[in-house]
Amino acid sequence: MSLEQLFHDIEHQEWVDIPKGWLQGRTIYGGLSTAMMLHKAVLAVNDPAKRLLSVSVTFVGPVQEKPVKLTVEILRQGKSVTTVEARLWQDDAVLSILMASFGLERESKLVVNQERPAPDYPPVEDLFIVEHNKMMPQCYQNFQLAWAEGGYPCSGSADPDFGGWFRFDASQYDNSAMKAKDFLMLLDIWPAGAFSIMKVPAPGSSLTWHVTLLEEIDYRRLDWFKYKVFTDHAAHGYATEYAHVWDKNNRLIAISRQTVTIFG
Repeated sequence: MSLEQLFHDIEHQEWVDIPKGWLQGRTIYGGLSTAMMLHKAVLAVNDPAKRLLSVSVTFVGPVQEKPVKLTVEILRQGKSVTTVEARLWQDDAVLSILMASFGLERESKLVVNQERPAPDYPPVEDLFIVEHNKMMPQCYQNFQLAWAEGGYPCSGSADPDFGGWFRFDASQYDNSAMKAKDFLMLLDIWPAGAFSIMKVPAPGSSLTWHVTLLEEIDYRRLDWFKYKVFTDHAAHGYATEYAHVWDKNNRLIAISRQTVTIFG
């Protein structure tokens, strides 16, 4: 099943099948679950003038590779901002919850630009694009990542922070328009920064994920983006980190923060 077919099904039915090739350990890739719930939320808002401002996702439990139910509720529809909650269900249990805020842009005298500058990474052509192999989760086959700094997961790096370029896999996807749901699906592919300081593989998963979008997502699926993660704290089986994403023109477009559980 293609992503286009998946999103078409979400538009016309409550229950949808999970496409093959998106497993991440014992659960469906969180970026796919997020994109599915967000698409349901966008349909409920039904107002192109209100762009996505932020999303908060709680991954309650593992999602199996079988049909899921998507529900949505508009919590408040104000003049400027609409707040929506979407849920993903399986076996009569809620397994993921998304809260999304959509808003109209307004004139304002308040302008602050203190964002981090984009890292000066080498061109993608000069870097090694990670090749998918059987030791990696299935979901990685849908994307391309090129490390530009820091260590790979489980490399025993002294520093948990890393960064690089990423996009959808050009061998599997065309250069169609990218919307917010596609961008969030892509963004979640980077592993937790704390994994790079580990020396042996260990299970782990996101508990909560919050993304603020600073700009309208109006790109193409095969555009490259820059990513850099910063790990604030890791102890007692949990890690807290935030990350920045820039487009190829070094414009900051998103800030991500997540809490990760690590069994190792």
